[in-house]
Amino acid sequence: MSSPLVQTVVVLGGGSAGLMAALTLKRRIPHLQIRVVRSPDIGIIGVGEGTTAAFPKHFFEYLRLKPQQFYTEAEPTWKLGIKFLWGPKREFYYTFAYEYQHRFPELSRNSGFFYTPETQYAGPISALMAHDKVFPRRADGLPHFHNSHAFHIENHKLVKWLEKVCREFGVEIQDATVRPELGPEGITRLIPENGPPIVGDLYVDASGFRSELLGRALDEPFMSYTDALFCDRAIIGGWSRTDEPIHPYTIAETMDAGWCWQIEHESWINRGYVYCSNFISDDAAREELVRKNPKISNEPRLVKFRSGRYQRFWVKNVVGIGNSAGFVEPLEATALQVICVEASTLADSLVDSLCAPNPSLIKLYNDYNVQAWDDIRDFLAVHYKFNTRLDTPFWRACRSDTQLHNAEFLVEFYRENGPSVVAGAQLLHQSNSFGMDGYLAMLIGQCVPHAKPYSPAPQEQKIWHERLNTWAVEARRAMDVKQALEAIRRPGMKWG
Repeated sequence: MSSPLVQTVVVLGGGSAGLMAALTLKRRIPHLQIRVVRSPDIGIIGVGEGTTAAFPKHFFEYLRLKPQQFYTEAEPTWKLGIKFLWGPKREFYYTFAYEYQHRFPELSRNSGFFYTPETQYAGPISALMAHDKVFPRRADGLPHFHNSHAFHIENHKLVKWLEKVCREFGVEIQDATVRPELGPEGITRLIPENGPPIVGDLYVDASGFRSELLGRALDEPFMSYTDALFCDRAIIGGWSRTDEPIHPYTIAETMDAGWCWQIEHESWINRGYVYCSNFISDDAAREELVRKNPKISNEPRLVKFRSGRYQRFWVKNVVGIGNSAGFVEPLEATALQVICVEASTLADSLVDSLCAPNPSLIKLYNDYNVQAWDDIRDFLAVHYKFNTRLDTPFWRACRSDTQLHNAEFLVEFYRENGPSVVAGAQLLHQSNSFGMDGYLAMLIGQCVPHAKPYSPAPQEQKIWHERLNTWAVEARRAMDVKQALEAIRRPGMKWG
């Protein structure tokens, strides 16, 4: 029996997930008819978005969009990684570069073995972060772009840019409040309050936490992550930027019952306290956020969530994208990364199947994306399991009760062998977005003890410190975010 042909796609949800999915499908398969149904019943979280390096790769390499238009209209700032106020050190840096597993030819081991609690950075990107710089400076005064960056973007600006680009490529956007009708193959049509039914061959559920099609209509089972991730709420606030420097990183700061993000926009600083309601009340969390951030000028608002994913993401003729498929707190800013992965694998699946996806392909899609979600759960669990910064009831529970799942053996390997990358390919599968370097950044950064400390010989010690000094000199010469923004806005800026 032949698989049904996909010619029309209906996307339910007009936030970043729905628009990114629609744009990805239309850009990769131009002949598809794609309609985004934007319902006022489907709320948008609307906080400042942090991204990972998967975001620029998706838009500028996979979809081949023009970065100049993105910079002009979405007005992002750059993000090199995360500055963690976490664990026993004053701070440490998680970057989008491979710094801990890198091995210099003149040194006998990878850099992770040379990093000590006194070390401030482990490579050129973390050195830039430590000096509040974003790009090296070229001779002509322009930034020397590197690929180890992502973005901070205000949500409303991102959605506005996505909507414009979607329309330019022929995606139809319709405002309607709809209800789904079910049939044996899944969704038969969406019925609006006014107007004719909306019919598609494939329905993309981008309805956020409501999961109108995948969760509610098809009743797909939800798989909780609460044994690894205890937080279930966030209090979000912020203030207008005055003379504060624009940091080239997100800050993740340990709080009494969770953690607080700081996301850097050009004219706004976004702060959000992610916490567990079993350990602190909403009022107490709001008080702690405001007390530790007295510049907050708006009324902090509450967002409730549950950590986990649906058992499958592609069920019958429905594919869940983004929060409608699963959610974890933004500790590693994975929300938009997940949408990129889900949207691109859906597009590739339709391309390779000639838009007639068969059961084996759908199963593979589900297995691949389920693994991506579980990878995030496991990686975030390591953040909680080993954070010794505060001795509060919440953090004591995290250290004793957090389940590491598939990361358990990797942590055991690290405890026995230190920051060795010998078995990296065996410990993590190829598509793991964090890689061995990400795990090393968190384990070394939190000073997790291991049985193989290395004492370099004097000559190696000298070479390593020369490297550190070189990175520091280069970072001091580099451009900060404000200087880089001014440079790319000069008339006549040429984009590669």
